[in-house]
Amino acid sequence: MSNKGFKSMDEFYPHYISEHKNPINRILHVMGTTLAVSFLLFCLTTGRFALIPFIFVIGYGFAWVGHFVFEKNKPATFKHPFYSFAGDFYMLYDIITRKRSVYEFTRR
Repeated sequence: MSNKGFKSMDEFYPHYISEHKNPINRILHVMGTTLAVSFLLFCLTTGRFALIPFIFVIGYGFAWVGHFVFEKNKPATFKHPFYSFAGDFYMLYDIITRKRSVYEFTRR
């Protein structure tokens, strides 16, 4: 791996997972992503488009508390914003489909 970055999501995702070892951090990510998507749907269905920027406050707020308070690391968002954003949804999918457990974060 070069220091310049990742070439694909497949390359980035193992790094992303390695930065999410604490179960509380993972729970906060799941909560933040789920609430952000729910709030986006609320904004779109009610026509409250001016509130859409708050989805980032909700989603990243939960995730960043997880990183700074529980994981004690810097969120990948700062160096890899697009891959990190996608990683949140990959991880949520893995947890919902039980590929990964929120508590024991090993590949099944």
